[in-house]
Amino acid sequence: MRNMPNILSSSRILATVFVYILIIANQQWAYIVATIIFALASATDYFDGKLARRYKTVSPLGIFLDLTADKVFVSAILIALVQIGLVPGWITVIIVAREFLVTGLRSMAAARGTVIPAGPWGKQKTFITLVALGGILLAMALGAGMGPGHLSLFPPYLVFNSHTLQVGPIMLLVADALLLLGTLWTIISGAEYMIGARPLFQNKPETNPTKA
Repeated sequence: MRNMPNILSSSRILATVFVYILIIANQQWAYIVATIIFALASATDYFDGKLARRYKTVSPLGIFLDLTADKVFVSAILIALVQIGLVPGWITVIIVAREFLVTGLRSMAAARGTVIPAGPWGKQKTFITLVALGGILLAMALGAGMGPGHLSLFPPYLVFNSHTLQVGPIMLLVADALLLLGTLWTIISGAEYMIGARPLFQNKPETNPTKA
């Protein structure tokens, strides 16, 4: 049981490979399977941390696996969705660039023996982004984009008729809107980290040597 948190985090990295391949397949059956794997993998993000705290098995390896799994999971899915034209590249660039920024700031902080905790904007960003990605996968699993028309923000297609006013297309439109919201939260949370990390860019005053 002590190794379960690390196993869950590692499984999220493994799940990334399968979800990526299924998205690239771009078939309705593949999206159904991808949605199920995505939901299970997202759940591990909650349980690995909870189990680690409950059984007091928080370790540097566990923290590394948890943070790495989250970034790889979201980044890979975004890249796959860009590849098949469901998500624009600029959204992926913003989200991935923010992850590099935060990783760099945390590395600088760690080198100085300090920790930059996750802020509320960052936690909300993660939740909104995961819901948006899951919504896109589920919408495609329900047939959005497979018929003669679909609702979407990427590219904008807002023609409401008997073909588009169905569960799948409407869910895709809502998921696209959530992804835009998640992107905005990504920018704000990145700014939050930059403001919190300002002391890292200030030179520490040199201490006077002890006089004999």
